[in-house]
Amino acid sequence: MAMIVRASPEGLSPVAGPWWSPFTTTAGVQVVHVALSPAPACEAEAYGWLDQAERDAWHKYLPRPRRQFTLCRAALRAILCEQSGCRNDQLSFGAGSHGKPFAMAEGACLPLNFNVSHSGRHGLIALSVAGRLGVDIEERIPRRHLEELIAAVMGPEEQAELAVLREPAKLHRFYRLWTLKEALIKALGTGFSTDPSGFQAPPAMRRGGMTGVFSFPHLPSVAWRLEDIGDERFAAALAYELEGP
Repeated sequence: MAMIVRASPEGLSPVAGPWWSPFTTTAGVQVVHVALSPAPACEAEAYGWLDQAERDAWHKYLPRPRRQFTLCRAALRAILCEQSGCRNDQLSFGAGSHGKPFAMAEGACLPLNFNVSHSGRHGLIALSVAGRLGVDIEERIPRRHLEELIAAVMGPEEQAELAVLREPAKLHRFYRLWTLKEALIKALGTGFSTDPSGFQAPPAMRRGGMTGVFSFPHLPSVAWRLEDIGDERFAAALAYELEGP
């Protein structure tokens, strides 16, 4: 297996493995791309990283979700083990009150924050040694009920901006906004108890900016850096908590 450099207090070093590779690094946050196309040899190796509970869950998935789960979870396990210095059999996962996972080694929480997202043939894992973070990725596939989805998850200004666009620009803009909002919700860690239509992406980013600072209307004291990290293959966004004054 390819070498992964262990985490340091200054941040995380680039990581690489059999089916994952460095994607981007920003402000101490490392984002790793996970290849999720069918790869029997990689899937077999990945299955070996799973613990018994994860293998039990593996049997409940259909083939594509099973592949996504296995390759992403195994990559996450390998990276966490190398960055923290623990063995895979010492590593386990817990979940917060809203389901956001965290990692433990022999019952002690690891000082590494992470978030995982996958869509189609691509996955992203974001890791940081400080602060909450969230990452989201979406392949830009057509949506049968796009207008209904826009009405359900976008704020009024976002809806108005989408309404004047035609395909394929509308679909492209929808996925960009959706990943920005989803990354923020995942960083906050409250799941969909936070209504995505109740807040809007920063105006500068809605006008095409690649980065911005955001605060939720109900939590103005906490600021988040928001970044568009998508490329020609997919829409993607990263959100991470900024240190207070």
